[in-house]
Amino acid sequence: MIRKTVLLAAAFGMATSAAAHNAWLLPSNTVLSDLGQSVTVDAGASTAPFEADHAALPAATVKVWAPDGTMGTIENAARLRYRSTFDVRVDKPGTWRIGMENRAVTGSFTLEGEKWTVGRRRGPAPAPGAPVRNIATVDELPEGATDLDLTEVLGRNEFFVTAGEPTETLFATTGKGLEFVPVTFPTDLVADEPAQFRFMVDGKAAAGLEVEIIPGGRRYRSDHQSIKLATDADGLLTVNWPGAGFYWLNATLTDAKAAHPGAAKRRMSYTATLEVLAP
Repeated sequence: MIRKTVLLAAAFGMATSAAAHNAWLLPSNTVLSDLGQSVTVDAGASTAPFEADHAALPAATVKVWAPDGTMGTIENAARLRYRSTFDVRVDKPGTWRIGMENRAVTGSFTLEGEKWTVGRRRGPAPAPGAPVRNIATVDELPEGATDLDLTEVLGRNEFFVTAGEPTETLFATTGKGLEFVPVTFPTDLVADEPAQFRFMVDGKAAAGLEVEIIPGGRRYRSDHQSIKLATDADGLLTVNWPGAGFYWLNATLTDAKAAHPGAAKRRMSYTATLEVLAP
C-alpha cells in the first residue's frame, strides 16, 4: 500500500514553496584569462532572479561538464537560508558547462475518493502531528487510480565559463526535448552588440518560441525591465543587450509529445545565466 508522506521536491530539487519562483545560478564570473582559478556560484529561487530572498537550491544537484566532456565536481558547498553556494575549480582550458537537469513525471490521480500527488520523494518522514499529503512516485501508481493527469517535465538550468580559447563541443544537440544552440558564443556577449541563439525541439527549429530575459539588479529598478522576444521561423533568437551585467534567460514550451506512456503532456524549460560585458 502506498504510504503518506510529505512532498518536498519540485523542479530542480527546490522546496515546494519555491516552485512558483524563478530558479537561478549566479557565477562570480564567466570569462577567465588562465587556469587554476575557481568560480564561486550562488544558487537560489526568488521572484526576481539573482536576489537571494526566498529559498536555496541544493548544490548537490549541480553537474559540471569540463571542456573535454568529462565530469567535474563542485567544492566548498554550503546551504544557507536563502541561497546555496559552491566553487568550481577551472583546471582545463576551454568552455565549461555548469548547471542542473530535471527529468521527472508529475501530476495527480484520485484513489478511493482522495486526491493524490505524483512527484518525487525526498527527505525524512513527517514528524508526528505534522501536515501530510498523499504522494506517490510515477512507478507506484496503484490499480484503481482514476482522473489520471500526468505531465513529463524536462528542464535545464545552466551557465558557461570559458578559460582561454572557447570550445563548442558541449553544444552538440541530442535531438530530444528543448535545446539551446548558441550562434553567438555565450561567453562572448557584449553590450550594444546583438547576439543570436537557436532553439530546437526534438531536433527541429523551435519557431515562435517565447523567451523572457531579465537583467540582474531588480531591487534597484522600478520594474523588472523584462525583455520578451520570440524565435523566428528557423528557431533563431536575436537579442540586443541594453547594458552590461548578468541576465536570466528562460524559455518554456508544453506539447503533447511525452515519452512516458502515462503522461498526456510534456513541459520543457530552458534557463541560462548569461554575462554581458561592457564594450
